[in-house]
Amino acid sequence: MSRDPETDVPGDTPLLGALPESLRAELIAFRRDVHMHPELGFQEFRTTAAIKTRLEAAGLSPRVLPGGTGLTCDIGSWDGVRPMLAIRADIDALPIPDTKTDVPYRSTVPDRAHACGHDVHTTVVLGAGLVLADLAREGRLPCAVRLIFQPAEEVMPGGAISAIDAGVLDGVGRIIAVHCDPRVDVGRIGLRTGPITSACDRLEVTLDGPGGHTARPHLTTDMVTAAARVAVDAPAVLSRRIDTRSGLVLTWGRIEAGHAPNVIPQRAELGGTVRCLDLEAWRHAPDQVYAAIDEVATLHGAKCQIEYVRGVPPVVNDAAVAQLLHDAMAARLGTYAIEDTEQSLGGEDFSWYMEHVPGAMARLGVRRPGDTSRLDLHRGNFDVDERAIQVGVELFTAAALLDGGL
Repeated sequence: MSRDPETDVPGDTPLLGALPESLRAELIAFRRDVHMHPELGFQEFRTTAAIKTRLEAAGLSPRVLPGGTGLTCDIGSWDGVRPMLAIRADIDALPIPDTKTDVPYRSTVPDRAHACGHDVHTTVVLGAGLVLADLAREGRLPCAVRLIFQPAEEVMPGGAISAIDAGVLDGVGRIIAVHCDPRVDVGRIGLRTGPITSACDRLEVTLDGPGGHTARPHLTTDMVTAAARVAVDAPAVLSRRIDTRSGLVLTWGRIEAGHAPNVIPQRAELGGTVRCLDLEAWRHAPDQVYAAIDEVATLHGAKCQIEYVRGVPPVVNDAAVAQLLHDAMAARLGTYAIEDTEQSLGGEDFSWYMEHVPGAMARLGVRRPGDTSRLDLHRGNFDVDERAIQVGVELFTAAALLDGGL
């Protein structure tokens, strides 16, 4: 069934698994409540409780993960033979202030904000679970589905690892997810087969030296210059030692050195990320990064300590699961609502699930058509067109039904 592209978002539909109008309003209110009460990774106790309460009210039996945040919930009865489809949401927020001033649901927690759309992801998976639960009670859900509400996506190497260790993939054969995309209009999704995100690691560098007087830099290690050269030259060295097609990028987000204008400090610190488009190049990245930084630091007389924290590999969409999302979106809105998307340099710990089972992630359009404000993720003013909630719910419900053979 296709729709008029001029409408941009779905209206009433007779398709099985459509979102009822009454539930649509409830989900918007749920998203706003979560948005107003953001919680950081592994601290999402209120959010977990809210999800659990609503699922239990629907007659379901959610299971909180061992750490006390995050939960899973099975819809329908698993026969122990056919693997389940898992639908994943991440529930944590970011440690940045909410700078929106024109909405009643801005964050009530200082320096905390849902600036990456995880409140939308959470609401969409909750809504899909409620719709699928109704179908299961009516005997119209052909196969069991598992909901995964995962904590700490923003905490490297990601809460997905602890969730997997807790057994959330037991009995699961495929997994799907969405991520909000402010570059895509509401009513549409971005989709691709193959890598859709990149690997992302965290890097902390400490440079040490004897310190001294700025009048006599020749008698000591000029730590500020050493830090500046590491910041500039290490990425340049890497660009000549690693195949540029791998897309490996070392980018600094923090540099600190000194306290007085006439004192050469004894220590300087740099922090940044290493991102990589290619999985194989990512596996060898630490050795290359260590060598490049150490060489530049040594050249300028600084002792170097490097903390390289492995983050996440790229999300590589499985062809068959990406096709499932494609077919589900086409069934709800028509193929016009699906657009190609490029691989980004952003990292996503959804990739850890795909080390175990095939999966795919779609980019969920959240931009109001015609909006030219260019809102972006991880900014304090990030917000969404809430009509995206219905689009996401119906995408997931359609995927579950198609996966079950309807």
